Amino acid sequence: MLPTEEHMMSHTADWNVRLHLCEEEGTTKAQATLDTGTATVTGRGSATCAPEDKDVPAIGDEFAAGRALRDLGRQLLLTAEQDVEAAGAAPAPRTSTMYGWAL
Repeated sequence: MLPTEEHMMSHTADWNVRLHLCEEEGTTKAQATLDTGTATVTGRGSATCAPEDKDVPAIGDEFAAGRALRDLGRQLLLTAEQDVEAAGAAPAPRTSTMYGWAL
């Protein structure tokens, strides 16, 4: 059942992400920090150029930043799942078999 207009709540939030990149000893490191105003979460990623590849710093930045943002996203999803469970709204536990594959 879809909520009616009288049951819908309005919510707006601005979250800021700061992405820091640096290169140390041939490895590009990235740190993505999310600031929600009440909490911060930090994701990390890195990239290293293979010796036989042409060194293009922008590519290392893209890989490291993408990995840091992916780590940040993983942490946010985990936090959301834990919050749903804490609120008592978690789905029923899975069985040991799902779609024919053991968990």
